[in-house]
Amino acid sequence: MDQTPETEAPQTDAPKKDESSGLIQKIQSLGQTNVPTMEGSSIHCLTIVGQIEGHMQLPPNNKATKYEHLIPQLVAIEQNHKIEGLLVILNTVGGDVEAGLAISEMIASLSKPSVSLVLGGGHSIGVPIAVSADYSFIAPTATMTIHPVRLTGLVIGVPQTFEYLDKMQDRVISFVTSHSEITEERFKELMFSKGNLTRDIGTNVIGTDAVSDGLINEVGGVGQALKKLNELIEANKKEEDKGLTQ
Repeated sequence: MDQTPETEAPQTDAPKKDESSGLIQKIQSLGQTNVPTMEGSSIHCLTIVGQIEGHMQLPPNNKATKYEHLIPQLVAIEQNHKIEGLLVILNTVGGDVEAGLAISEMIASLSKPSVSLVLGGGHSIGVPIAVSADYSFIAPTATMTIHPVRLTGLVIGVPQTFEYLDKMQDRVISFVTSHSEITEERFKELMFSKGNLTRDIGTNVIGTDAVSDGLINEVGGVGQALKKLNELIEANKKEEDKGLTQ
């Protein structure tokens, strides 16, 4: 009895199901299929965008940076010998004061060189984060809003509440003035200024004004920030080599 030979399935160049689903996922997540990699780079880029989330979880439709995500990253940056410098990019509206100060203190206490760059906005508690780096840049069109500390939700109307706010505000003022060239008097003047913000107290400081007040070191963008960071990395290497040879 004749047996008909089995026909082989035609070879096609169509991508496998797993590959095609991976491409679709990349397009949905990033808007592109090829994502630039940072292989071989000794610089870690940390982005702080949207609202800084503290102990209270924000609604899901809010763009937020969670401090519990940033703190382990900063610890890993300090421990990883392959990372020689940190670039912090900010476009934030501010958020939780204690979470912002916690991030600021961690960046300031890193043993590795760090540079911050304010793009768009570095408002409210974003100001201490911006000045926590070894050197800071701000884009010419970027702004920083400086205003007093505020509370939202239920507030108990007793003198202790005012004292709590006053002490928290002093913590912010002390950190900013000790990590930048701005004086305490000038920072308080900007913080309590009337008429600069609609129906509110505070000041919007734009690019060059932030530099002239001593809040930010220099006006610039990504290129200038990376160039400065590389200079700081080279200077740090020379200091380490000098320490080893002595």
